[in-house]
Amino acid sequence: MKVFMISDTHFGDECILRYENRPFSSVEEMDKAIIENWNQVVGEEDMVFHLGDVSSYDPERNKEILSSLHGKKILVMGNHDQNYTSRQWEEMGFDQAINYPILFREFFILSHTPMYICTNMPYANFYGHVHANPSYRNVSKQSACVCVERIHYTPIEIEELIYKMRQNQIGDK
Repeated sequence: MKVFMISDTHFGDECILRYENRPFSSVEEMDKAIIENWNQVVGEEDMVFHLGDVSSYDPERNKEILSSLHGKKILVMGNHDQNYTSRQWEEMGFDQAINYPILFREFFILSHTPMYICTNMPYANFYGHVHANPSYRNVSKQSACVCVERIHYTPIEIEELIYKMRQNQIGDK
């Protein structure tokens, strides 16, 4: 089983195309690309942590999209996910939906927004929310941003993120 990270898919959100200069001509094209990219790398037995801001669709369309995505899906809810409860997100297709940051493998803090992590702390943070904002690095020794704009609209395997953090690589995939 592999573990993947992704955030800020914003399925169905037409405004995000303009706000974040996404390279798609329509939300339909964006949705299709993200779904295809997801299913090319994620297997049915894999786990994907979605770090928030899933979709602006209604529950029925969300259920269709989530059922089409491979793997076990865990949501760390973002600011644009608050229109539904954790239970509703689970009914739409997440195996778990959590409304606060979680600790994974006793070291990685998974959150929607970046957390304060200093060099004296024994933790690392995977987060979303900031999209392509240049004020935030893609990867540092203690953090990685997994917004779709930074990971080529494709879930990224946690082992690749850990490698990049160890190498303190800043560039894209």
